Amino acid sequence: METGDVLLLARAQFGLNIAFHILFPSITIALAWILVYFRVQYARTGEPAWLETYKVWTKVFALTFAMGVVSGVVMSFQFGTNWPGFMNRVGNVAGPLLAFEVLTAFFLEATFLGVMLFGMNRVAGWMHLTATVLVAAGTTLSAFWILALNSWMQTPVGHGLADGQIVAADWWRVIFNPSFPYRFTHMMLASGLTAAFVIAGLSAWRLLKAPRDTAAARTLRTGILIAAVLAPVQAFVGDLHGLNTLEHQPAKIAAMEAIWKTERGAPLVLFAIPNEKERRNHFAIQIPKGASLILRHDADAELKGIDAFAPDAPPVVPLFFSVRLMVGMGVLMIALAWYGTWRMRKGAPPPRWLLWTFAGFTFSGWIATLAGWMVTEIGRQPWLVTGVLRTADAAGPVGGAALGASITSYVITYGLMLVAYMVVLTHLAGKGGGDVGSGETAPVTQGAPA
Repeated sequence: METGDVLLLARAQFGLNIAFHILFPSITIALAWILVYFRVQYARTGEPAWLETYKVWTKVFALTFAMGVVSGVVMSFQFGTNWPGFMNRVGNVAGPLLAFEVLTAFFLEATFLGVMLFGMNRVAGWMHLTATVLVAAGTTLSAFWILALNSWMQTPVGHGLADGQIVAADWWRVIFNPSFPYRFTHMMLASGLTAAFVIAGLSAWRLLKAPRDTAAARTLRTGILIAAVLAPVQAFVGDLHGLNTLEHQPAKIAAMEAIWKTERGAPLVLFAIPNEKERRNHFAIQIPKGASLILRHDADAELKGIDAFAPDAPPVVPLFFSVRLMVGMGVLMIALAWYGTWRMRKGAPPPRWLLWTFAGFTFSGWIATLAGWMVTEIGRQPWLVTGVLRTADAAGPVGGAALGASITSYVITYGLMLVAYMVVLTHLAGKGGGDVGSGETAPVTQGAPA
């Protein structure tokens, strides 16, 4: 097997692992803060329905958190097996950032998660609430350190060279590198949207089975309102993120927009079939000067094309379609959240077709998140750390046969785990919150809005 094929297999294996892993933090980061809201509401009102809501979604959080931990441990081993050159070259920067994540975030989560899950009747109410807040803070802090490292790999600054090794010359600049504020904010909002649609979707699933469940009606409104607020904010932040990417990673933008040649007044390609061999777009549907207007806010501005970055330009096809999938899903999420907010105004009961629609969009945030991560990671190629370390130079000696066998086992194992996870979630949603949460004495229209 040729070296290029082995490298592609190594990338595919790690990509599969990180794609599976990111599904779960994309829910837990924001869901932890929503649990804080549920817990505060119970402490403030003393209503049993809030307690049952908190308990149901704590089970969802615990299961999702466990799935993230398991997949994350497997991923950490692949740094040594697939990419030993990464730590050999930039370990003096990456190692401390990963250690900070474990020491400050994971230990915080792991310590207080036990109190949060099992301490309701064993500690004072204020202590249990504090534990819930600290778990939420831990999830956010974990995202902070991981995004700091990933952003540094995209836009590395603040480092120097000592004895052939990359070292941190200025930790402040390493952590708060040029793309970090945008990536961190974008990811936090993505998690908020993902968790909001999971809550809305599973609540809608419950209401299809038990239309008089007031607790499910309450959480449905909570999820819809969160999504309605965050979705347009995410669109705005995404635009800022795109402008930042244009400034620091223009090759990625050229690939995302399938701009083959540097030109002024570049069109915005809505849809096409990019041909990387011929460097042209087939069946293109485009808006004249649209790309220049959106990216430079000047219809006649110049945008660099793939020709300006060859042979180090990233692949066009996966970036072109991934970014359109992400944006398209985002538009659908905005439309559904806004329509749901309008339709359920003043406590109006949702029609069954709308409940089915939200149930179908339960994991829509995963689609947008995965598409966004494909743009982020593939768009950095052929670099593992932009301008510092090439992906090919970090690959390990594992052979193609071993990689092929491991990828097959990963696909089977992760596929079964994902199906089991989704079955358990829908089962929990179908059961609802028990006798108190079932609310058989009150119709759905009386559920208090979030």
